[in-house]
Amino acid sequence: MNRLVVKSKVGHDGMLHLDLAVGSEEADKEVQVTVESIPPTNMTQDEWRQAILGTAGQWQGEFQRPDQGEYEEREPLS
Repeated sequence: MNRLVVKSKVGHDGMLHLDLAVGSEEADKEVQVTVESIPPTNMTQDEWRQAILGTAGQWQGEFQRPDQGEYEEREPLS
């Protein structure tokens, strides 16, 4: 069975109702359902910009570049 991603909304009564047509070839097969909240995405463009700008200067530590090793020597193509 292919993975299905379905976004739905929980009703005001706290119940989530799903009707998914997966095809008769999937009949009598076990499935797994995972329910997780989706973070709100109703941020305005200015709110998003402020959130990104708020990350500037937040790094606490040293920047280090580890040794990159030896350059690989290859045979010429021609």
